[in-house]
Amino acid sequence: MPDESSAYPDPSDFEVMRPSYHEDEDGFMTATITISPFSVEGESSTKAGARRAALYEARKTYASYHPNYDEENPFPEHFVDRQETEWELLPPFERSTYGDYRFTDDIGEEDYVDIETMLMWDVRPDEVIADDE
Repeated sequence: MPDESSAYPDPSDFEVMRPSYHEDEDGFMTATITISPFSVEGESSTKAGARRAALYEARKTYASYHPNYDEENPFPEHFVDRQETEWELLPPFERSTYGDYRFTDDIGEEDYVDIETMLMWDVRPDEVIADDE
């Protein structure tokens, strides 16, 4: 439940606002969502990805004002994206060293990346993989 004493808007307030977009010199898109006097920006390879990145920034900023806020991860724990790359959320004790997700590329090599970079690349789940527990 949002803290009514906060001056910072609830992250859901940013979701209903229309972003303004700007194409950067490197071809990436920047989305800016403003709820005066607050503004968040997100950068990605597409407009939709830039909006998703800006909304993630709104949640991160809100969490910095409200330590009890459960910051929502924009990705499932284990999934395959549209390019058939497999992604898996790392355990909390590994994230500070490696990043948030481990992925296996199309030639089978393993690497690590943080959520911000995934948003910048506009990674989107195609199929959620259920964990066998």
